[in-house]
Amino acid sequence: MTDILFRNFAMLEPRAGALQSGYQLLVRGQHIAELRPGAINEAGARVVDLGGRTLMPGLIDCHVHIMVPAMGGRISAYPNVLPSFQAAVAGDVLRGILMRGFTTVRDAAGADAGHREAVEQGLFTGPRLFVCGRAISQTGGHGDARSRADLSSPCACVHLVGGLCRIADGVTEVRQAVRDEIRLGADQIKVMAGGGVASAADPIDQLQYSDAELAAAVDEAGRSHSYVLVHAYTADAIKRSIHAGVRSIEHGNMIDEEAAAMMVRAGAFLVPTLITYRAHQRLGDAIPRAPGEMEKIRTVLEAGVRSLEIAARAGVKMAFGTDCFRTRTEFQTEEFLVRAEVLKAADIIRSATTVAAEVLRMEGRLGTLAPGALADLIAVDGDPLGDLGLFQDEGARIPMIMKDGQFYKNTLEA
Repeated sequence: MTDILFRNFAMLEPRAGALQSGYQLLVRGQHIAELRPGAINEAGARVVDLGGRTLMPGLIDCHVHIMVPAMGGRISAYPNVLPSFQAAVAGDVLRGILMRGFTTVRDAAGADAGHREAVEQGLFTGPRLFVCGRAISQTGGHGDARSRADLSSPCACVHLVGGLCRIADGVTEVRQAVRDEIRLGADQIKVMAGGGVASAADPIDQLQYSDAELAAAVDEAGRSHSYVLVHAYTADAIKRSIHAGVRSIEHGNMIDEEAAAMMVRAGAFLVPTLITYRAHQRLGDAIPRAPGEMEKIRTVLEAGVRSLEIAARAGVKMAFGTDCFRTRTEFQTEEFLVRAEVLKAADIIRSATTVAAEVLRMEGRLGTLAPGALADLIAVDGDPLGDLGLFQDEGARIPMIMKDGQFYKNTLEA
């Protein structure tokens, strides 16, 4: 494989938080082989002149759901959508995500090891995938797709095959569910620790799973060298999760100062997903709704921006997430603009690069321009630190996208 030499660019290394000039970067195979000021003399290398554009690491989204667009807005696909159609739609979703500049994503329920392997083998064109398999929920929890009028018992046909979630009650059952998802190839485990918006039977402030059940999930994941992320909105749900040893809090819209301080002490991460609520509000009744869902959306939306302020003031590490759960994934990059209402551009870009890489336990390998890191790179027409709008419009101002040292978009060379 021919080495690739990038030159004539403004370098955006997220840790520096400022553009730097005069560097050249050499890619060899899947990795960045060399980065330094001045010229790199590498005979036979393919030279790519970036024309003064910004070169930066590929973006990382720590909360996506690639399976939901095929499900018609339902938590469970059964009996409405065949697995073959789900997989086909997921492949299309993955390609769109990559073309927006996201070279890595963590799917927070629904995608499994098969999707990951399809990307790795080139059957799907998409970002690198870290998958949860199916999220684990208590009966009546956020992952229970039954309505209040449904008297049936949860069964594998509805809550395992073709869905985002599985039901497990009690310490033994939770341990079994975690073990099974790890057996099936999950990179990390998702647990529903509080009430949700899209589920009919649970109010936002419901505290889901006992302390013992949460601790069991964390223990099982840890013994397989994995970790737990939880769905949690309220401060109480966050505190219980941190006490149990959870590593990543998803959403966290109603965090308070005490919960934020606990997260800092524990070294836990927050993954806000604010664009999904604004998108839901814009789309209104165009999406199938559970009873009372719009009121829940208004509740978490009102608290959302304040959650960023509280977390930032406390020093909580925040990673980039979008959770375009039942809305179109085209809203994905608007998360940058929502966060810009409160946070500095440099911190937002770090959330989608270096901090996100920490969440994935890939620090030094993803989200950075450094020798030895994987060659996930994007070129941007302009300075994202001065204009986060450059990430909008479906990657229109991202003329080059590289993942694992391979070009997936390159309009710079005729």
